[in-house]
Amino acid sequence: MKHRFVRHIALILLAVAGCISARAQVNAEQMIRVGQNALYFEDYVLSIQYFNQAITAKPYLAQPYFLRAIAKINLDDYLGAEEDAAEAIERNPFIADAYEVRGVARQNRGELRLAIDDYNHALLLLPRNRQLMFNKALAQQGVGDADSARITFDQLLADFPGFENGYVGRARLRLEQKDTVGAIADIDKALEINKNLANGYLLRADIAINGRKDYQAGVKDMDEAIRLLPREAGLYINRAFLRYNLDDYDGAMADYDYAIQLDPLNATAIYNRGLLRMEVRDNDNAIRDFNSALDLDPEDYRSLYNRAYLYTEKRDYNKALADVDRLVERFPDLPEALYMRSNIFRSLGRMGQAEADYKKALAMSKNLKGEVIDPRKPRQPQDEKTEKAENKAEDKPSNEEIAKRFKALRTVRADINIEGEYNNRSIRGKVQDRGRRIELEPIFALSYYIQPTELSPSTYYIQEIDEINATRMLRFLVQLTNDDITLDNEELIKRHFESIDYYNSYLATHEPRAIDYFGRAMDFMTLRNYPAAIADLNKAIELTPEFSAAYFERAVARIRNLLTDAPADATTRQAELKAIVADYDKVISLSPRNPFAYFNKGNLHADLGDYTSALMAFNKAIEIKPDFGEAYYNRGYVYFQLGNHDRGVENLSKAGELGVVPSYSLMKKMSH
Repeated sequence: MKHRFVRHIALILLAVAGCISARAQVNAEQMIRVGQNALYFEDYVLSIQYFNQAITAKPYLAQPYFLRAIAKINLDDYLGAEEDAAEAIERNPFIADAYEVRGVARQNRGELRLAIDDYNHALLLLPRNRQLMFNKALAQQGVGDADSARITFDQLLADFPGFENGYVGRARLRLEQKDTVGAIADIDKALEINKNLANGYLLRADIAINGRKDYQAGVKDMDEAIRLLPREAGLYINRAFLRYNLDDYDGAMADYDYAIQLDPLNATAIYNRGLLRMEVRDNDNAIRDFNSALDLDPEDYRSLYNRAYLYTEKRDYNKALADVDRLVERFPDLPEALYMRSNIFRSLGRMGQAEADYKKALAMSKNLKGEVIDPRKPRQPQDEKTEKAENKAEDKPSNEEIAKRFKALRTVRADINIEGEYNNRSIRGKVQDRGRRIELEPIFALSYYIQPTELSPSTYYIQEIDEINATRMLRFLVQLTNDDITLDNEELIKRHFESIDYYNSYLATHEPRAIDYFGRAMDFMTLRNYPAAIADLNKAIELTPEFSAAYFERAVARIRNLLTDAPADATTRQAELKAIVADYDKVISLSPRNPFAYFNKGNLHADLGDYTSALMAFNKAIEIKPDFGEAYYNRGYVYFQLGNHDRGVENLSKAGELGVVPSYSLMKKMSH
């Protein structure tokens, strides 16, 4: 008995020693590869932890510094990214992408001349590179070197005549140089190449608003921009301005209402709606809008001015006087405010004060081209450009300009900044968030974490997972999701590394069980180490051949591993795809009422272009689970791919009804 006890202690010590040794001898190459997996799936904080380990193990390697720089750029840590890229360049001065990454970081930090130096260096290694030339042109434009920027844009478009963003970038430059005709020609060319280029429509609409006053053409462009970016409140505000100028008051009001629905705290939309309501004599609601605008910004003197006017109209003179007193205090030389206060004083019987304000206002008015401003005249909102210049103290607008602004509809700056394009695909720009391509709803996976939403507040249910959780044999609760979270909490990341250490020790000292390999595999999945997860799931299946959850998750791990570390030859890749299908088929044979296995199998077929097999799988998923919104969405997507518009719309409509929000965007795009 004593001998067995001593042997057991020895085994534990051996396992612990093995753990310590493994930590001391970190496989840097493996840490880099798994970190790249995390980077691909946008788990930036997690990827940094892997790159840290690689750097600690082999600080002379350039690659982990370079990859960590990319992760930091995606977390908006531009200083850290610049420093890491510099470390990579110091270790290997021939990594062109490292100069690009440092250039992007510097460009985002406003160090444009240094960014240009980096792009020039990268271009020595990668001459005539489209993305590098484009970013260089933007940086040159940013430092005010318009001539150099024009040369770079011209060279870029000579080499890449089909590059639509290059034309939009040059159009912006031409507008700065007052070449409106050339700018429009470039925009037209960009939209000829890509009719779904939102920035092209926005820029051309901006010219219509602030340049040519071609409001009808502007509305058409805003319609297209809104089709592509249906959730941007500012676009509706600007289209409302255009519609107002075309006397389409109902259309303008509808746009303001929807802009406020999208962004309830949008002061510009609220103020503009108040002005429009004021013009159609809906005074009480107009006052409510101006109240809301002033709640958001107590220093909004435009809203204060117009509310004072409406209070005067309603003969609520005390409130009107309180508002206009604030106006006069802020703008003591503004005739219109003094005229208004003069009339209020007169209505209150305070004739001496009324006369004093009137004389002062009259004297000021004669200095403004001899015009006398009368606040009782109907207010006609006028065209005006963005308020950026208005807010600069050095502009010092005249009193006449200030008076006009109090009565003018506002437009907002449309997001027509040209985002950089990156040679390294791991650098993700904000433009990707706005212009995300149409794609299938993702596959479902087992996970320790989910992201519930108002439309989908709880996890999906399958019996096998419920049974696993009921055993309490795992260290974390397993759930089903197709919206896998990114780990951005270092404590959570540390917890899963510790969990793997626990399983290492436990499996070294106990009779191996399938559930333990499965639990460790789930930790590896969480930490994006897919090869290790596959190895553990293989062992779990070997011990328990009817473990359906292990087959399900192994298929997911194989798919993700294929995405991040594709096999070198087509034969190997084809074999892996067959293995994934076989895993889903095994899940279906063990659990024929599992709709998620059919759903994932349908996704796989759709990605491979086998739409007939994909439809069969989605049909079966919906047959088993009639409220499966994601399956309706993906089936609609497949129908569109097959050219069956009516069935596509029918399925997307059902998916939207079941809470799959992207359905409406896809339906709108495909129905245009």
